[in-house]
Amino acid sequence: MSNPRLLTLDTNDQLLDIPATPPSDQRNNNNHHHHLNNIGSNNLLTTSLIIASWYFSNIGVLLLNKYLLSFYGYRFPIFLTMLHMLSCAAYSYAAINLLQIVPFQQIHSKKQFLKIFALSAIFCFSVVCGNTSLRYLPVSFNQAIGATTPFFTAIFAFLITCKKETAEVYLALLPVVLGIVVSTNSEPLFHLFGFLVCVGSTAGRALKSVVQGIILTSEAEKLHSMNLLLYMAPLAALILLPFTLYIEGNVFAITIEKAKTDPFIVFLLIGNATVAYLVNLTNFLVTKHTSALTLQVLGNAKAAVAAVVSVLIFKNPVTMMGMTGFGITIMGVVLYSEAKKRSKGASH
Repeated sequence: MSNPRLLTLDTNDQLLDIPATPPSDQRNNNNHHHHLNNIGSNNLLTTSLIIASWYFSNIGVLLLNKYLLSFYGYRFPIFLTMLHMLSCAAYSYAAINLLQIVPFQQIHSKKQFLKIFALSAIFCFSVVCGNTSLRYLPVSFNQAIGATTPFFTAIFAFLITCKKETAEVYLALLPVVLGIVVSTNSEPLFHLFGFLVCVGSTAGRALKSVVQGIILTSEAEKLHSMNLLLYMAPLAALILLPFTLYIEGNVFAITIEKAKTDPFIVFLLIGNATVAYLVNLTNFLVTKHTSALTLQVLGNAKAAVAAVVSVLIFKNPVTMMGMTGFGITIMGVVLYSEAKKRSKGASH
């Protein structure tokens, strides 16, 4: 989505740790060591492939969204988001019930359902804002704004849960904001509405992670991130349906007409929606095979990679000041991650 992390469920969700299958008894020690070496190299290969898939899907969905909404002229960000949600619902159902990637979990109460519904509404707001911003802003600037998520997370955590961070954590947020101020002042393709909806999207994403942390923390209500997506995606699609019909008019008829004259649009939309689901799947797999912290580090690097790739593909102008501002923001996010790690270590 505007920022692939938008469609991701937070990595601090309860993840099931599936232990590796122990090797069968070997005839002798040499075989055993050889077998363990094979497992090690296989694990390394698997992890590398998963990380590569994560990069491909995250940057892929971003560039596809930008191409569709800005260059191809398919100006229906709400409908596009709804397609993403329907695709996530269908693929999640297949992954959990048919492929059994994770055990299926049921919703236990009306209260739990309402909490998931509230999360879906925040999720929708964030993703629609993010996609809408791609109509007006270049991907590089969109990613720079998206990198300020920790700033909004710290604000919401303080406002909603009165959770105070250490002074070091708050200080690390200064370069995050400073970088955006520098980037904004020197962005050649700055668009006020695009900027505001992108900030709204980033704030929405932060709010979702804080709310998710509060409302699904009790043991009875803890849902695996893949199960949470299974419930959230169809609810989000239902929330978006009246909005797309009211704001974007007869988008269904327009899409069908477009498909008749240009079948490529069908391939683009299906491909786009599939990659949007892969963002979630690879997010979960990266966390399972490495750690939530690795995902955070990859996310920081991804913003920079996505910005460079988009500039190379879409040839949007960039200034030295803009690049400096982006660099300052990314540096702030890295400092913030380190400060958070230290404050967690101190509290333990």
